[in-house]
Amino acid sequence: MKKKLIFILLTLSLLLACQATLSRLRPPLEEEGEIYLYLQPYPQEAERLRFTLDGVFAVSGDGREFPLEISLREIKASDVRRQRLLASGPLPPGPYIGLSFKMKKAILKVEDGEADLLVPETPVKSDFPFNVGRKRSHVISLTFKYRESITSGFSFNPVFSILSPARPLIGLAGYVTNGGSNNITVFDKKTGQVIGIIATGRGPAGMVLDQRSGRAYVAISGEDTIDLIDFAVGDVIDRNKLHIGDKPQELALTPDGRTLLVANKGSNTVGFIDPFSLLELGRVNVGREPNSILIDRNGRRAFVFNTLSSVISVVDIPNRAIIASIPTDPGPIRGQFNRRGDRLYVIHELSSYLTVLDPLSLSILRRFQVKMGARSLKVDTRTDLVYLGRERDIMVEVYDPLSFVSVDSIRTEGGITYMTIDGEENNLYMVNPETKSVVVSSLVRKRIVNEIDVGEGPYWVTVMGER
Repeated sequence: MKKKLIFILLTLSLLLACQATLSRLRPPLEEEGEIYLYLQPYPQEAERLRFTLDGVFAVSGDGREFPLEISLREIKASDVRRQRLLASGPLPPGPYIGLSFKMKKAILKVEDGEADLLVPETPVKSDFPFNVGRKRSHVISLTFKYRESITSGFSFNPVFSILSPARPLIGLAGYVTNGGSNNITVFDKKTGQVIGIIATGRGPAGMVLDQRSGRAYVAISGEDTIDLIDFAVGDVIDRNKLHIGDKPQELALTPDGRTLLVANKGSNTVGFIDPFSLLELGRVNVGREPNSILIDRNGRRAFVFNTLSSVISVVDIPNRAIIASIPTDPGPIRGQFNRRGDRLYVIHELSSYLTVLDPLSLSILRRFQVKMGARSLKVDTRTDLVYLGRERDIMVEVYDPLSFVSVDSIRTEGGITYMTIDGEENNLYMVNPETKSVVVSSLVRKRIVNEIDVGEGPYWVTVMGER
């Protein structure tokens, strides 16, 4: 009876989550393109000024104005100390001559309080020719010019310098899949700034990089496909159609780069893909709703975390066969190996315990109580410290791997659903769907060093040189 009740609760929670996700989904680009406007950090000289936007528009070659969705309506120093997403939206393909900004109000701090500035009644145009391609996303960077924007001491006409950011070196790139806006945010991990957007099919989810071949593979859950991205091109160059209803969720690539595994949440299967031809070589049945997949360092075993059936399926990769099924606490969603690869940590959606498994004998070694709602997990293979995030918690807890006592925490201002570590910069990247951003924490300085605004429904983050 207890197991039946847990199953019903898990099913209801998953249905509600799916319903909420679907309500936020945008249709993928078909005949249109899209632009994303990012505002550079506020100039120090503008600390006394704040202003509010009433509208942002793209101006086509024939003078028509197309409204964009505003993400940051009030512009003030405290909110623009880093790059921020200002506005975005779909546009008909073709040439554009610039942008225009409709002002609502502008306020300047003066010696005896605040003064309202005069704002223009009609939109202020900023010239910047650009082209929008069909099914293409375009990033535009804006820098606010304070001195040029205030005239006669009491009038405000916003002035921006505008450019298209240059693509970073391939080795400095990071990627975020946005399931709600059907695209991938590309950022420079050195500067922490967005420099590109890659349009995808409906509902991009898990993503894996192959740095040797200069490629990335993306699970497109809403279209039952896998997209192939070429780093040099910076765009999708090929696509593999899976079975109807597969709903691929996450991917894993063997260490030798020769086999790509895909967890198909809709068909309860794991597929074996040739990463070069994108052809499916075979598939095996696993438990219900496989959420994620993890390959051991030898590339011979894969561990599939089946959320709905509360089982971990162990896959023999060379023989493409299931060799074991490990019962777990309710709702296993993700796992991570320790530094030596002899411990497998598993978190569960409907259990307050973290399970430690021996990946060779497949036996349960220990269980640690870590509170309910665990959603993300990352082990730092340099220190073996375990980072654990919860979906509705503003803190990421850091645990000692032996005692599993919390030894530190990171305040994130929202629930973290996925994490990765950049082995070159020694930074922890954390996906926060509530704020539509990726939070970056330095593992050396032990503090937040950046936050990156991304798209709707961010799911996954990956960076070059991650560990």
